Amino acid sequence: MHSRENPCCCSFDECKLTTEWLLSRTRHRPKIAVVCGSGLSLLAESVSNKQVFHYEDIPSFPVSTVPGHDGRLVFGYVKDKSCVFMQGRFHLYEGYSLCQGVYCMVSGPNFETIAEARMLHVLGSDSVGMSTVPEVTVAKHCGLHVLGLSLITNKVSLDYSREEKVNHEEVLQISKMRAEMLQKVLTTFIAHSHQVEGINSN
Repeated sequence: MHSRENPCCCSFDECKLTTEWLLSRTRHRPKIAVVCGSGLSLLAESVSNKQVFHYEDIPSFPVSTVPGHDGRLVFGYVKDKSCVFMQGRFHLYEGYSLCQGVYCMVSGPNFETIAEARMLHVLGSDSVGMSTVPEVTVAKHCGLHVLGLSLITNKVSLDYSREEKVNHEEVLQISKMRAEMLQKVLTTFIAHSHQVEGINSN
């Protein structure tokens, strides 16, 4: 079991232990995995034939520590498609390490300063996140096809004269407002996912 004090190393043996434990306790064999970001746990609530595992009950599995991340693994069906939802993800600032690779991202947990936002803007960034890049890196390493859907919750300030400050409560509020819309998009995509099965990408 892992926590902030005992960060996950994600060794092969640990991953194997986790996989075998889950396979022995569920008949679900999902073809689609969804990682729910801050405040978006609602995306997993409408699945049918649901089976839920709390992260802390799964051997060698990380534990979510950020508000808005419920820390549950939800198996079920969406439009007759077998899926698994992660109600809670893991971030660098929680003490977790990454797979090998070269990338550029903002690790958090603090939001970007105006100076950092200006730098990212000059470098050509259109949006900023704290966790999607390492998740995609690991998924591609495993040979998975990846579709990233990001809910942009706030506009980064580039002006020192603005008094508005970005905060996590605002992120959760916007996520809650847009979760139903995003759920419809996700449900539609899953229902039509058979149309892209078998397509190879580099």
